[in-house]
Amino acid sequence: MNGTSALSPAEFGGGLSSAIRIVGRLLRGFDIPAAVRLWDDSVHALDARAPAFTLVLRDPMLLRRLVIERSPLLLADAYFRSAIDVEGDLYSALRLKDHFASMVLSWRDRLALLRDALRLPTLGAKVQAVPLAAEAFFRRHSRDSDRAAISFHYDVSNEFYGLWLDERRVYSCAYFEHADDSLDVAQRNKLEHVCRKLRLQPGERLLDIGCGWGAMIFWAARHHGVQAHGITLSQRQFDFVRERIEAEGLQGRVSVALCDFRDLPADASYDKVSSIGMFEHVGLANLPAYLQAVHRLLRPGGLFLNHGITHDEEGWNKTVASEFINRYVFPGGELDCVSNIQLGMERAGFEIHDVEALRPHYALTLRHWVQRLEARRDDALREVDEPTYRVWRLYMAASALEFEAGGTGIYQILASRRDAGRWPVPLTRRDLYVP
Repeated sequence: MNGTSALSPAEFGGGLSSAIRIVGRLLRGFDIPAAVRLWDDSVHALDARAPAFTLVLRDPMLLRRLVIERSPLLLADAYFRSAIDVEGDLYSALRLKDHFASMVLSWRDRLALLRDALRLPTLGAKVQAVPLAAEAFFRRHSRDSDRAAISFHYDVSNEFYGLWLDERRVYSCAYFEHADDSLDVAQRNKLEHVCRKLRLQPGERLLDIGCGWGAMIFWAARHHGVQAHGITLSQRQFDFVRERIEAEGLQGRVSVALCDFRDLPADASYDKVSSIGMFEHVGLANLPAYLQAVHRLLRPGGLFLNHGITHDEEGWNKTVASEFINRYVFPGGELDCVSNIQLGMERAGFEIHDVEALRPHYALTLRHWVQRLEARRDDALREVDEPTYRVWRLYMAASALEFEAGGTGIYQILASRRDAGRWPVPLTRRDLYVP
């Protein structure tokens, strides 16, 4: 290992020499050139090539724990607390997750690592607390726990989201006709694409479940002449949409309610229903009840578009990825494979008409979000604390890599409530693409 410091490892003392050996062993075979900066500010290259990133280690005790546990979650938590940092390409650093997952150490390596770990100094870095989701959120999915989970994720700050989302604050996968489309253009594409799939007609009643900051209901009302109603569990989103309705004079055309989908009036009826980035919050055990509620709310022959994230495996098993998401980002969030989602829709009485995969679109969307958040870091830190900023930066960058690798997907599924065999969509998809 080549150090960029002017001092040799022996001159750093036992603890620093041990740290250098530990990092060298743990990152052996990692195919991306990297460097490490230790707590004495000495920098040590791990490769003859120029490093793609430098891992900054501020706490020797973290390195000791990493030897014993070798958990990517430990690295993530330490990053949130500023016990470690990344200088350079964050996406390259995130490849360490797969490296640690596939690492195989001989008993000699394990013994050497443990010996060096015990020689590390016991000084600890000052770190900040990280917002964690309460364990009570997980898998319960009562009305109260769902409201608390949504508040944990969405009620951070409207202004914080506004820094890195597009001009309409669409917090879901964009639709890129070209890879170099701007985020604003791609999100307008997505809103119009959804409206065309739903074949919206003037005067129809549209329900948007989980309406966010209102982009879908405002777009559908303005560009397709529908009566659009949105529901959300986020108080901040609700306040934002209500103020925007009044500011734009759309009373009577657009409405919003702070409401759980389970509490919509029993006699409510809609021509079309959209659910964009919503069903991931429902919980797999509650998915049948959710789909049955949508079926009840939709008139016979009405169209339902479900736009949501899926997983490449059945069910939501405990993994590093699922534990990370539920602990720091989406408490109670659960994913399933797309075939199970479709089966659930059919069991609820829907007929499926169209399924479109958008996986590369979400990877592009997330990279836009990360770039925009990083560019507005100082503004973001006026809205949230440093750990929260780091959670979002890491979560979105890691998610982009998951979509690129195919472990996570996203699909738009268009279905209808059956109506005595009537076919509610055109014979071809031509109308989606021809004005």
